[in-house]
Amino acid sequence: MKRKNGNRKGGFIPLFLQIRKRRWKKRRRLQNLIYLLCVAVFFGTVIWFAGYGISTVWQGIRTRRTQEKLQAIREEAVAPAEPEIQYDRNGLPVAGIDAVFAELFQEMPITKRHPEPVILSQYQSLYETNHDMVGWLTIEGTVIDYPVMQTPEDENYYLDFDFYRQPSKNGCLILDADSEPGKGTKTQGYAGGKAPSTNLIIHGHTMKSGDMFGNLKLYVDEEYGKAHSVISFDSLYEERTYELIAVFYSQVYFEKDQVFKYYNFFQADTEEEFQDWYENIKGMSLYDTGVSAEFGDEFITLSCCSYQVEDGRFVVVGKRVNED
Repeated sequence: MKRKNGNRKGGFIPLFLQIRKRRWKKRRRLQNLIYLLCVAVFFGTVIWFAGYGISTVWQGIRTRRTQEKLQAIREEAVAPAEPEIQYDRNGLPVAGIDAVFAELFQEMPITKRHPEPVILSQYQSLYETNHDMVGWLTIEGTVIDYPVMQTPEDENYYLDFDFYRQPSKNGCLILDADSEPGKGTKTQGYAGGKAPSTNLIIHGHTMKSGDMFGNLKLYVDEEYGKAHSVISFDSLYEERTYELIAVFYSQVYFEKDQVFKYYNFFQADTEEEFQDWYENIKGMSLYDTGVSAEFGDEFITLSCCSYQVEDGRFVVVGKRVNED
C-alpha cells in the first residue's frame, strides 16, 4: 500500500509532463496546419497570378490574331466591278428603257436625287459579318487600327466581347450610344442618309499589353502627340481624317456635380454650346496642339480609363479636316 501511495505521490510529475506533451502536440498540429494553409495560399496565389498572366497574354495574342484577320479582310476588299452594258443592233441597252432612265438618273444633279448611301467596299464584308460595326479607327504609327462597334440597346456589350462576339477581356472600341456615326457622305450633303454628330466619342480599354487604348496615354508627351496628330476614322460610308486639337485628363463625375463633363457633349446646336465645350477642352489641354476650331466643325473624342483619380479618364480630341 505504501508503494502504491508512493506511486501516486510520485506520479504527479509524469502526469504534468503528459499534459504538457499533449498540449505541445496540439500546438504542433495547429502550427503545421497554419503552415500548410500558408503554403497552400502562397502556391494558390502563385498559380492564380500565373494563370492570370497566361490568360492576359493569350487574350492579347487572340486580339492581335483577330485584328490581323480583320485588317486583311479590309485591305483585300476591292470595289465591285461595274456591270458591263450590252447593246442591241439599234445601239440601245439590252435592258431597254430602264437602263436609259438609270443613265439619266446618274446625270441628274445631286440636289435633285437621293440615292441610297453605299457602304465602302473595304467594309462591306466586315459589315455583313457583324452589323454592329459602324466604322474603323486608325492612328498611323500606333497599334490603334481597329473596327468600332455600337450597340445602343446595350452600350457596354463590347467591353467584354470581340468583333466575332467571343468573350474577350480586351473587348472592342465602342462608339458612345449618343453619338451618330452618320450615313452617306459629306460631299453629297448626306443626301438619303444622316449627318454625323458634332462630336463622336469612342471608348476603349486601357490594356496593360498596349492593345486597344492601352497606349493612348503616350499622348501626354507633346512630341509624341504632334508626331501622331493625324487620326483617321472612317464611317461605313466615307473616309474621314481628324487632326489633334486637345489632350487632357478628366474623370466621370456624379450627376449632381456642377462641373464640365466632356462626355456629355455630342451635338452643338448653338454657338454657345460649342464655345462652352471648346473653351473647356482647350483650357484643360496639356499642351497647345496649334490647331483651332470654330462653330460648325466636327470632332472625334477618344476616351479611356486613367488612374490619377477615382473614375479617372484620359482624353484625346481631334478636329475633322475639311476635305473640300
